[in-house]
Amino acid sequence: MFVCICENITCGEIREAVDNGARSVRDLNRSMDLGSQCGKCVCATRKVIKEHLAESDYDLAVPA
Repeated sequence: MFVCICENITCGEIREAVDNGARSVRDLNRSMDLGSQCGKCVCATRKVIKEHLAESDYDLAVPA
């Protein structure tokens, strides 16, 4: 499913970016311009990130 129509970014691409270290919309904006046009995708993106991190059981702690 497309999350960001302006940049043609799918849920799968967001999940892959999370698997590769992205942890926020800002990270995705830097790497793939997500949310840089109309911004309507930001809330849905946060939800995809949160759900993927929860189901993947990633450690949310930031190293010092």
